[in-house]
Amino acid sequence: EEPEVEQEQEPDEAQDIIWGTTVNAGVTQRKFRKFMDEFELDGAKVYHALLDELRETEVFSLNLNCANLFTFDPTLYSQLARYPTEVMELFDEVATDAYQRRHDEEAERPIQIRPFGLRQVANMRELDPSDIDRLVCIRGMITGSPAGIPDMKTAFYKCHICAHGIEADVRDGRVKEPAHCANCSRAHTMSIWHNRSTFSDKQLVKLQETPDEIPDGETPATINLCVFDDLVDICKPGDRVEITGIFRAMAIRKNQQMRSLASVFKTYVDVVHFKKTDDQRLSMEDASADKESEYFTSFNEGDEVEQGREQRKRRLMQISQRSDIYEVLTRSIAPSIFESEDVKKGILCQLFGGVNKCLNEKKARFRGDINILLVGDPATSKSQMLKFVHKIAPRGIYTSGKGSSAVGLTAYITKDPETRESVLESGALVLSDRGICCIDEFDKMSEATRAVLHEVMEQQTVSVAKSGIICTLNARTSVLAAANPIRSKYDPSVSVVENIDLPPSLMSRFDLIYLILDKPNPISDRQLAKHIVAMYGPVSYTHLRAHETPEHLVCRLLLEKKKKNK
Repeated sequence: EEPEVEQEQEPDEAQDIIWGTTVNAGVTQRKFRKFMDEFELDGAKVYHALLDELRETEVFSLNLNCANLFTFDPTLYSQLARYPTEVMELFDEVATDAYQRRHDEEAERPIQIRPFGLRQVANMRELDPSDIDRLVCIRGMITGSPAGIPDMKTAFYKCHICAHGIEADVRDGRVKEPAHCANCSRAHTMSIWHNRSTFSDKQLVKLQETPDEIPDGETPATINLCVFDDLVDICKPGDRVEITGIFRAMAIRKNQQMRSLASVFKTYVDVVHFKKTDDQRLSMEDASADKESEYFTSFNEGDEVEQGREQRKRRLMQISQRSDIYEVLTRSIAPSIFESEDVKKGILCQLFGGVNKCLNEKKARFRGDINILLVGDPATSKSQMLKFVHKIAPRGIYTSGKGSSAVGLTAYITKDPETRESVLESGALVLSDRGICCIDEFDKMSEATRAVLHEVMEQQTVSVAKSGIICTLNARTSVLAAANPIRSKYDPSVSVVENIDLPPSLMSRFDLIYLILDKPNPISDRQLAKHIVAMYGPVSYTHLRAHETPEHLVCRLLLEKKKKNK
């Protein structure tokens, strides 16, 4: 929890404390104005450049990196984290005023500040009542994003006797209906006119815990997100995101026809910023890409200016001119796995992907994604290779063949808890759209489950006809599968096809098939032992005791490490 910081005040400045907080509106706006005018990175004023870009792009939202705000003034950061609803309104006014002062013109609409990059990322399970109405940052995977709905901002009421009209603002989801007409003074004559009211876009999104954050023996936790205005339809199911928003609580109304509320509250998050990029993963979307490109996104999630993007582009161009770029990137794929250079080169090509071919609108689309099958003996790092790809791929699902069903891979029908209507939920292959779906134990998958892969791996679509819902979903995914031979270990006395227990129609859809064999060889086994020992620290063969082989050294070091962990 952030420490409470005393509010600094000028001796001649009037007290303008916002009710229920310790925020002095005048002091807070003056400090934030100073932050926008004076903060620099690499000798350049960041927010002056961002205001210039707002004028060119006509997207009136300004991303605020909270790490920069904390470096400049910890007081502002503490106030923003504790009282986001009140402080963000003050920040919006300062940003709009700064835009007008810099360009000598009024903005088409008020500029919205979108903070991101809080110092602490909260766990979804650890959110409690003390976090209500505070700014929180959580990570997860989008599992559902239904169509947007209109959210009323201003209600227009009209008297059905004298036709006098009046507008009423909506505050905290409630609108105060006028009891009397201001013109004829008659009671209960005002009725709402929806075509004269103003609405904004709203979307209800479901965020689920990522598999690496789920405690042992627990099921994934889910939280509801409310998305407004420019953030609607930014995220799709399957995206791993870091969201920044205000944690809210709302009372449950058991009967929609009665005004009484229950004492039980449901929680949700009002999202103010989405962040899809991660330093540990490949990035797939870019706001600076061409609008006709499939990688274009309308939401710029960072605060990088044009100068920074040009520097990054020049650095990538310099790296691309290296003659050994293919080998350098190959060595970066799963460096903890010994050898398997050819397999790593194929996976590298799969991560980059090919080019989708579409000759014209009438002809079919030819996929550019690569499907890879790894077949080999046990303990040859097939599963570790799949887990590494799953960690760095921008989108994708890791699943096992034995624990997967046909509907779990494609789509399934479920009841919406609020509307009680049948809705279509995406499966693993649909959630991996424009990503990589890693399937382990592919040989143990049932025939009915394998049958759904034929359409996905070639046409890259999933056709659904269930419970009156008939549709075709996109599944533009690359499949990376790992399987064991039919007798668990590869038999060199029979052919390759006989070792791989897969139907020919499915094998033909894999573009690359790798055989990973564990051949007994003293030289390669000794090199593997050296590689494993080097992974646990700067250990050399001077640690060998008398009459101890390298294999014994590996076992001894592993046992010592287990004892330390205990």
